[in-house]
Amino acid sequence: MTNIPIESILLADFSELHTPQGNTIGESREGRAIEGYVLGTGPRTISLIGGCHADEPVGPAMLHRLVCFLSSQNPDHPLLASYRWRVVPHVNPDGALRNAGWSEHVQQTTDHLGETDTAYDPVLYVQNVVRELPGDDIEFGFPRDSEDREARPENSAVASFLSAEGSVNLHASFHGMGFAPGPWFLIESSWMDRTPAMRQALRSQVRQMGYPLFDIDRQGDKGFFRIDEGFSTRPDSRAMVAHFLALNDEETAAKFRPSSMEMAQSLGGDPLTFVSEMPLFLLPESSRGSSGSGFKAGTAAQRRLHDQLRQLAADLPADEARAEMVRLEVRPMPIRDQMRLQLAFLNQALGCIAAH
Repeated sequence: MTNIPIESILLADFSELHTPQGNTIGESREGRAIEGYVLGTGPRTISLIGGCHADEPVGPAMLHRLVCFLSSQNPDHPLLASYRWRVVPHVNPDGALRNAGWSEHVQQTTDHLGETDTAYDPVLYVQNVVRELPGDDIEFGFPRDSEDREARPENSAVASFLSAEGSVNLHASFHGMGFAPGPWFLIESSWMDRTPAMRQALRSQVRQMGYPLFDIDRQGDKGFFRIDEGFSTRPDSRAMVAHFLALNDEETAAKFRPSSMEMAQSLGGDPLTFVSEMPLFLLPESSRGSSGSGFKAGTAAQRRLHDQLRQLAADLPADEARAEMVRLEVRPMPIRDQMRLQLAFLNQALGCIAAH
């Protein structure tokens, strides 16, 4: 198997990269173009998307670099001869614009190699972050069937584009978390027995880079079942619906449509689907348990933490708020390191489908 050359992709100068002309596959609610790319002629089909959640910009940035790299290679390059890539780097251009108040402003930092990198400003983030609620959530907004005309136009466009050639071998949706102690990896439950080597390789890489893994057991809440350290099954719309029905919240339950992973499954075959969850901001490692900051996974816990930090940013001048976050051991994760682990996950997944 030919690996994706991670460092070449991350360190390339955009001025030297040929950005291909994408296909406009549809428009957002507000009329912004959604671009899709078809690259390669290989026998295995790979579908990749980013930006489903408006407050997760690293996946789209990484996919743009990947598309630039693949488009600059000769047609006989092994990555193009082995795979047919269908990529939508950003499925949510309206959401990207709403988050520009923080996502377009970075600060200098260093990556795990000590090289100059960039990261997001936690004060600007908590002051300006916008995330869609259920019903507007693009990840859980794909059409229920061919007759579903009420899905968001972004979902209908992406579903049509990704399903144009039938089943896929691998589908990935690149996500992120606002705050977590370290990276978290979510995979297709039916591939658990086929991925132990992949999981161990990713664990080793995370540790080698100096990060802890986010390891949480949500005991099936919303479809998250712990597999082993740092790995969980990916969420599922049916589990989301069941969660809200158990709370007697039929209105919210009715807003969930299939995820992009479920859409990929519906095309047939036996696709490996996965979700990468990279933290924009790292919490102290002690926060993984009940000690330290008491951080727990889940939407409610994230909202409480955001509220606490947003209040801190409102009460103090920006520089003092940043200093207080440093004291609390909340630190930005370098963007390049986030991309490294996203691409490493993709590399390992390509190895899995090649072996099976």
